[in-house]
This record gives sequence, C-alpha cells and structure tokens, in this order.
Amino acid sequence: MMRLYRTLEGAVVEQDGAFTPLPDIEWNSLFRLSDPAAMLTDRVVSAASLPTLSRQTVLAPVEAQEVWAAGVTYFRSRDARMEEAKPAGGEDFYARVYEAERPELFMKATPHRVVGTGQGVRIRADSHWNVPEPELTLAINTEGRIFGVTIGNDMSSRDIEGENPLYLPQAKVYDQCCALGPCILLTNELLHPTTEISLRINRGAQTVFDGATTLAQLRRTPEELSGWLFRDNSFPNGCFLMTGTGIVPTSTFTLKKGDIIQITIEPIGTLNNTVL
Repeated sequence: MMRLYRTLEGAVVEQDGAFTPLPDIEWNSLFRLSDPAAMLTDRVVSAASLPTLSRQTVLAPVEAQEVWAAGVTYFRSRDARMEEAKPAGGEDFYARVYEAERPELFMKATPHRVVGTGQGVRIRADSHWNVPEPELTLAINTEGRIFGVTIGNDMSSRDIEGENPLYLPQAKVYDQCCALGPCILLTNELLHPTTEISLRINRGAQTVFDGATTLAQLRRTPEELSGWLFRDNSFPNGCFLMTGTGIVPTSTFTLKKGDIIQITIEPIGTLNNTVL
C-alpha cells in the first residue's frame, strides 16, 4: 500500500510505515503517467526514507488539477436535495437525476480554492445553512484512468442551492470551499464496497454531529462517473472527481465558525479542517 503526500518540501511517499521524500518529482507530471505507482516504487527503492512525516508541511494534493464533483449519487443525498429544493419547486429534478443514465457533474473548485488537511474551510457570508459533504474522491490521470483515491470535503450552502437549483455554482464554488487530503492512496483496485466513510463535527468539547455510510450505498461506479467526466473534456494535468455524499446532517443543523470537521476513510486516513 502506497500513499502519496504533497508537502512544502515536495512529494513524499509512504510505504510500510516509512516516508520517502522525492523533492525532484514534479507533481503535475504524476498525473500524466499511466501508472504513477510503478514509477514511484522504483524511486523509493533507491532513496533514503524517514521514520515520520511532519504533518505541518502537508499540503492539499493539488497543483494544477481541477476538482469536479458528482451529485445525487447516494439515496440519502437525493432525499436531502429534494427536501431543500421543495420550496422552489425543484425537488423533482433530483429524483430524476438519481434515476437517469447521465449523472450530475459540476465543477467544484480550481486549485487556488482547495485547502488541505489542517487548514481552514469557509462558509459563505451570505448563507445561513451550511454543511460539509464527505466524499470519496478519485485521482484521475490525463488518460481518464483512476490511479488513486483521496478524501474530499464538498462544502455546501444548502439554503442557496435550495432557493433555486440554478444557484448551484454559488452554493458550491467559492474561496476555500473544498478540502482534499491528507494524501492520495495509490491503487489500481477500487476500495471494497464495505469501506466506511465517517463524518464527525466537533464544536468546542462537544460532538454535534456523527454519521457514517459505506461505499455500498454509492449508486454509480467510480469508473462510470469518470467516464462521463471525460466525455468531450480534456484534463492536461489530470483531475479529481468527488463521487457524492451519503451523509447529510438534518435540516436543523448548520456549521458554525470554529467547528472542527473530521472525515475518515480507511485506509486513506483522516481529513481535518476547521471552519473559518
């Protein structure tokens, strides 16, 4: 099992508990390879490793990669979207896209809007109902091949999206609206359907939300989603694709400044962010 970190000092590979810095690796070039894991394995064999990694230096695993997202891929997400859109008469849109052949795909973030683990995510100043959306996120190379997975937090303003589905970009895309990390788990095999995604939100010393789902609840396969994304679309430096969320807090919950969001997917790790 190999994990790839992007740090202030450059790329770092973790394998069997040892961390190997590879500062001369150009991050974007990894997304242009057919098999980044094979190249990195060869490099690790001939390089000196370290026993630990300074978490303070870990960055979001993004340099020039766009981040896209898939919506309404879990039944729970479908119900939540229908609930929030009902006042605007748009609830039927979400039921229909859940059953449709074509998935909902949208641009989530350009690189400068993405933060890593340990960094702050934001809620919009003009929104009063905000939630994190924990998502398995695919790392995809320029050829459209999934070569790894990471954890994503798709921050969402539910009141803005619910007011009118056409407001989706404003509900989803803004500065520090997206978190990825802590690493890319390099794998040629998709995670088992029993893999759990868990979300915990702490407010001070209190846990104000705790929930979990599994990949078995994901209606569309990762390959299906990435295949649709690459239809008539090119990504010279690869991309990330969030696969949707199956954990949605109740309509009475909203994030507050200072909340700590923890999203865990083993064997990737935990993505930690504080709301600014």
